[in-house]
Amino acid sequence: MKFATEIEKRRTFAIISHPDAGKTTLTEKLLLFGGAIQTAGAVKNNKIKKTATSDFMEIEKQRGISVATSVMAFEYNGKQVNILDTPGHKDFAEDTYRTLTAVDSVILVIDCANGVEAQTERLMEVCRMRKTPVIIFINKMDREGRDPFDLLDELESMLKIKVRPLSWPIGIGATFKGVYNIFRKQLNLFAASKTKIAQEIVSINDIQSNEIDELVGDEAAGLLREELHLIEGVYDEFDVKNYLSGDVAPVFFGSAVNNFGVKELLEAFLEISPSPRGRETDAGFIEPQADEFSGFVFKIHANLDPKHRDRIAFLRVVSGRFERNHFYHQVRLDKNFKFANPTSFMAQDKSVIDEAYPGDVVGLYDTGNFKIGDTLTEQSNFSFKGIPSFSPEIFMELENRDPLKSKQLEKGIEQLTDEGVAQLFVQQPGNRKIVGTVGQLQFEVIKYRLENEYGATCEFTPKRFYKACWMTSTNQQQLDQFIRAKTIYIAQDKDKNPVFLAETPFLLQMAQQDYKDITFHFTSDFKVGKN
Repeated sequence: MKFATEIEKRRTFAIISHPDAGKTTLTEKLLLFGGAIQTAGAVKNNKIKKTATSDFMEIEKQRGISVATSVMAFEYNGKQVNILDTPGHKDFAEDTYRTLTAVDSVILVIDCANGVEAQTERLMEVCRMRKTPVIIFINKMDREGRDPFDLLDELESMLKIKVRPLSWPIGIGATFKGVYNIFRKQLNLFAASKTKIAQEIVSINDIQSNEIDELVGDEAAGLLREELHLIEGVYDEFDVKNYLSGDVAPVFFGSAVNNFGVKELLEAFLEISPSPRGRETDAGFIEPQADEFSGFVFKIHANLDPKHRDRIAFLRVVSGRFERNHFYHQVRLDKNFKFANPTSFMAQDKSVIDEAYPGDVVGLYDTGNFKIGDTLTEQSNFSFKGIPSFSPEIFMELENRDPLKSKQLEKGIEQLTDEGVAQLFVQQPGNRKIVGTVGQLQFEVIKYRLENEYGATCEFTPKRFYKACWMTSTNQQQLDQFIRAKTIYIAQDKDKNPVFLAETPFLLQMAQQDYKDITFHFTSDFKVGKN
């Protein structure tokens, strides 16, 4: 009975957005309401010296952006909440895509002035592919922005999903006074606070109450009643099943920086969002209620604490119960490991745990035994599916600027590319290292971390490649022939798989035409031997 209760009480979700929509601020305010922190830091507010709780890497603090997924856990109203705060910057989208494989639902943050942006569309596409339930939070209502009804129309047309408002703003910008909770049919007015939980001024259940007119003014109260009437006429009644199947996205409005609308969002989310879901494997679907423990690694982070040079694998528990100091089977290596100090997280603060349940994210100290996508079980040999990796878009050659630090550079680039923020391809002769990413900023982060965490000095030289293509073929002779013919464009990835670095779309097209028995892959969602 305890096992079923532990599963049901958990909510594991990611917060995603286009850069600067207020995702990290919303994360902090959820932590405030959960009692996990007492004061929120503002990344761009110089009066508050503390940086955002979830942005712990030095470069994040300097630039005011999130470049790594943070994991945070707290309890609220009897629920165990596991938040994965993802990078908003498009250059780190691949980390976000992988994180979406480890959650059961998503909160998507939208800026009320900018509406749907390019990164928002891409993120929503991944959610649609996986049928992940999405709640939308339209943020920054305390600033001048777009009409709420226009925003709802844009969400439906551009994100290709039905929406249903469950809260509604009273005014916008200078006239913004708070939000009406449609889900609870209740008006809560708060005193704005940027650093602490807002004090509730008043709570009114009757929308027709004259008290509302006295508090927000006759005009604002009249408009609120009119808009609520219109919502009930235009939008279908909210159905939790449609939300859970990924067909409808509930929409909440608010101002995360001032705490308006955050409590309404959090409490509705905990009531309607899914408890931990199972996952597909190469041996069938694994339900969270299954007795045998299983989980998968969706992220690896080196030097979470630079003082201790630690390397942590982030494991999502899918089924059964994870126990400290218990032996578990690493499927890819066919080896058993036990973990003396498994951890839970509050951003960079870690605490040792004795057990974990489906939905939890556990940090495993690792000496290099794990790769992204690895499966851990009690004894079975199945592997979880669906950890995506994409062909890079930008390629640069890594050049060592200090021969005395060659070992540090070698170790550093190995560990950092293990984290998945970039891919490493090695070309012969000369053991030349080509680093591939989906964005320019990643090279800046890699260079910074190599210098500051490993003491290695390096430079990046641009390489003119269009795509990295993994190759499979049932015709080994043709594959060998192609590799010989294209030697200067062939590299090996970290798993020693051959990769064709195509210089142009035309050369790739010619290769596909001339070598019809070879399949060129642009993602790693295929098996080449035993990865």
